[in-house]
Amino acid sequence: MTKKRKKKNNHKSAIWLSILGVVLVIFIAGATWFYPVFATHPAHEGMLYVRPGMSQQQLIDTISAHYGNDYADKVKRLMAVRNIDTQRRIGAYKVTAQMNAYDLWRALASGIQTPIKFTFNNIRDIKEFSHRAAQQLSFESHEMLDILSDSTECAAYGFTPQTIPAMLISDTYEVYWNISPHHLLTKLKASYDNFWTSERIEKAKALKLTPVEVATLASIVDSETNYAPEKGIVARLYLNRIKKGMKLQSDPTAKFAVGDYSLRRITQQHTLIASPYNTYYVYGLPPGPISMPTKATLDAVLNAPENDYIYMCAKEDFSGSHNFAVDYKNHLNNARKYRQQLDQRGIY
Repeated sequence: MTKKRKKKNNHKSAIWLSILGVVLVIFIAGATWFYPVFATHPAHEGMLYVRPGMSQQQLIDTISAHYGNDYADKVKRLMAVRNIDTQRRIGAYKVTAQMNAYDLWRALASGIQTPIKFTFNNIRDIKEFSHRAAQQLSFESHEMLDILSDSTECAAYGFTPQTIPAMLISDTYEVYWNISPHHLLTKLKASYDNFWTSERIEKAKALKLTPVEVATLASIVDSETNYAPEKGIVARLYLNRIKKGMKLQSDPTAKFAVGDYSLRRITQQHTLIASPYNTYYVYGLPPGPISMPTKATLDAVLNAPENDYIYMCAKEDFSGSHNFAVDYKNHLNNARKYRQQLDQRGIY
């Protein structure tokens, strides 16, 4: 009986040793297979973009081209464990020196994107904005432009195609690269609403302006000068004109009406353009902004210091600043000096 038990125990031990051996072999094989994916890092850092229509092979080729063949091979190896659906994982993924192949594969397979900075400034109209957005994000320019040109779409945000540039406040925004045009506009609307605090709305009311009108005036100010210390002065000058019932006679509005932003000299033929945007032709503000204003300029309008200026003219030294005047005689003198310099420089 003891011999039988001993034999049985030996048999069990042999079985367990066999099992242990198999497990050990599997473990070693698994470690040999998996270890490299944890040990392989990218040759360079950067942002990996999974673009619309990109195939899995194109994704691997892109990883190979930017981060090394070995790194791409290890990511491809892991795709046998869990596939990467490129059409559902469109986006931007930051690749850092610390990310091994497993880290990148997990981010891609799970869709763990990296937010990017979307920045726009010095934008004149919705067409230019749409182009700038398409340059930085995954959608096409026409997708955004179609929305911004559509009255019904704009109404959903509380604007018209003429006034919606007021909502597009120049700044830097953190978004996902594959954000849709509608979701981007929703984010910009939220930022617009956050900017227009009750305090700012009260300041606008004190100026007898709506937030859109403040943005329209700010767009003119931004187009008139890049010199920050003058923005409030210029804003008050135009407010003085509005109060007196005078035409604004802003050169940038004539350029906008003509549709030629390269004009360096406004002549009488430009001032006679029959357009609601041409403030040489109409009284008051244009029907909407002529550019996307900055927050700083919006605040410069809201906090414009008091002055009695009615006229302004670019300084003859082309420094970007202006000569201001309270009467037409001094303005004519300033304008004469500026025109002389235009003539001398051959600017027509």
